[in-house]
Amino acid sequence: MSGYISEFFGYRADDTSATAQKNTSTQKCPFLSSFCTKSLSDKTVSGVCAIRQVSAGSPDVICCPNRLYAENYKMLTTVAKKAFGTDLNLYSGRLAVEKAKDENGAVAVFGHGWGGELPLPKRQGKGSYYVDWILARLDGNGALVELTAIEVQTIDTTGTYRNARQALMDRHAIEKDSVGLNWENVSKRIIPQIIYKGQVLQREELCRSGLYFVCPKPVYDRVLERLGGKSKLPQFPTQPAAIHFLAYDYLPDTTKDGEIRPLGIIEEYCTTVYKVQEAFSAVDLPDLNVYRDAIAHALYG
Repeated sequence: MSGYISEFFGYRADDTSATAQKNTSTQKCPFLSSFCTKSLSDKTVSGVCAIRQVSAGSPDVICCPNRLYAENYKMLTTVAKKAFGTDLNLYSGRLAVEKAKDENGAVAVFGHGWGGELPLPKRQGKGSYYVDWILARLDGNGALVELTAIEVQTIDTTGTYRNARQALMDRHAIEKDSVGLNWENVSKRIIPQIIYKGQVLQREELCRSGLYFVCPKPVYDRVLERLGGKSKLPQFPTQPAAIHFLAYDYLPDTTKDGEIRPLGIIEEYCTTVYKVQEAFSAVDLPDLNVYRDAIAHALYG
């Protein structure tokens, strides 16, 4: 498996503008307004936002979660409006209490670079697990009245893009490398996590909208494919047991050099954690005696 780096330090890999090259040389993440926090095994700053496989027609697939935080974490504001049905300002953790009193309501944010992640106990009571984001709606008195959670998932990579990265740094050249996309994680890690976290939220008295699962469109497509498609996942209205899939992707590319490609929600789908669990547990078995037939073929041709 092999692929290319398609987006580097926030800009298209083939962007030759002074703006893009300056961002690369300073190793800045334009989505966090700070240095890139993603690194390779030797602590070298990565800078890789998206990967494209070499096969014709392969899409650019976002591999860094920070890429989804473009436009000053616009995704959080979008989910807050969908979950709470109100247009309130978002503030970091405890700062939201006084702001809510001043503004007749606000949303407290806990997560990456905001109010800190909230550790929650694991099933057996040992250790803890994290949801990427917790949004908490406060009323005009600063009292907690509603909450929701967001799980963000991009795609993990296999192989390496070290040489391709170096070519972009040294010569601004796009070169193929052994990097691939780890689709196995879709079924091994991603789906079990959203099932468990969705079940936990369903037991929260103040969570009326369930879990929001935000991911790139190609990841969304693979998740639905693994679950048997929408026919196995009937649509449901918002409810405490809901899982809202929000599939983000690059909008039609009209950007020029020196501009960041805009993202948008390409598709939304709401079902329940029970339907996801049911679809994930269902197994399409092969025909009878497949091992016997494979052995016989290997032995006798």
